[in-house]
Amino acid sequence: MSDTYTVISGTNRPGSNTIRVAKLYHQLLQAKGIEAGFLSLEGINVTLRNTSIEALEKEILIPTQKFIFIVPEYNGSFPGVLKSLLDNTAIEKVWWGKKAMLTGVSTGRAGNLRGLDHLTGVLHYLKMHVFYNKLPISVVNKLITVEERIEDVSTLKVINEQLDGFIQF
Repeated sequence: MSDTYTVISGTNRPGSNTIRVAKLYHQLLQAKGIEAGFLSLEGINVTLRNTSIEALEKEILIPTQKFIFIVPEYNGSFPGVLKSLLDNTAIEKVWWGKKAMLTGVSTGRAGNLRGLDHLTGVLHYLKMHVFYNKLPISVVNKLITVEERIEDVSTLKVINEQLDGFIQF
């Protein structure tokens, strides 16, 4: 049985750089022959457990074995909407024993390193296996082109290396 992947854009902010980077990861997985789901938190009410979350669990979260979190920096951490998603799902069914890969994005210099550390702690608490190669993407606003792509060769190289490692993980 092959692993099921889902890329999660970790914010609900419309038109964010996060969703642009998440879409890039999704495209790169497809180019590697891996079908992956895609989850944007835009327009989803995750503040309370509800029928939307239950449907999301059934259709996407429970069947996924490997999650790719693309996470923006919000006040030195990660977005509360992502934490609400984690908190309001059936934790044992959705997260326990599954694998996660983390990429941070920010317009600053550190690529959300603190947020990735915070999220790692939460995911470990949820009994997830977090891939060691956590990639901070700094100055993301300067890396994304008008066509909403990243063309910087060194950035694409490290993203592909991260994905190749996670596929083997």
